[in-house]
Amino acid sequence: MPDSPRSFTDIVRSRRSVRGFLPDPVPAADIRAVLEDAQNAPSNCNTQPWQVHVVSGAHRDALSSALLEADREDRISYDFSFDQADFGDGMYRERARVQGAAYYRSLGVERSDTQGRRAAALRNLEFFGAPHVAFLFMPEFGDGVRVAGDIGMYGQTFLLALEARGLAGIPQTMLGFYADVVRESLGVKPEMKLLFGISFGLADPQGPASEYRMGRVPLAESVVLHDTPGVLDGAH
Repeated sequence: MPDSPRSFTDIVRSRRSVRGFLPDPVPAADIRAVLEDAQNAPSNCNTQPWQVHVVSGAHRDALSSALLEADREDRISYDFSFDQADFGDGMYRERARVQGAAYYRSLGVERSDTQGRRAAALRNLEFFGAPHVAFLFMPEFGDGVRVAGDIGMYGQTFLLALEARGLAGIPQTMLGFYADVVRESLGVKPEMKLLFGISFGLADPQGPASEYRMGRVPLAESVVLHDTPGVLDGAH
């Protein structure tokens, strides 16, 4: 825990997706506190549809090996589709392009270095060295969109709870690419769908991409005001 209380503004604006962790396990009391905070996330009709599996130690190592093997054998098993082409040709795709370029540049990996980019991507399946990983599963209600929104709010609360305690995490879409492997490893029923995972622990201040940061677009690009004057005056 930090030595002194931090404001919510500091916590939410300091949080970032860390891609390099120290191997030291997080104390059980801190993991429990993070989970208790996340349990207070809102959900539609208070259904609390999240089912969270936290994996550590030898099980974490075995699961990482199983994921890497599945990747080598091209055993992809999405519960939810993912294709950057779906971002279209506009601002969403451009934001993704800028993020990817900045990340690989921080690693010193050139765009033409196919092998280096591949190795960097596989770090996802090694949980970026984090000692713990939480997998967020959800049931299927209707088209799943509202449930996925609930899982997103849970995930954000989890991430902010980590940050508030001096810990770090990264939400990883790629962990959901091997849903069948994860379900088999964790004994999860097929009807529970894997949306994403969050690797977490203590950030490695000297780790790969430790200085990597991404900004956010100005409010005016995301917010439209209706009879709400003054909010965006002077905003950047």
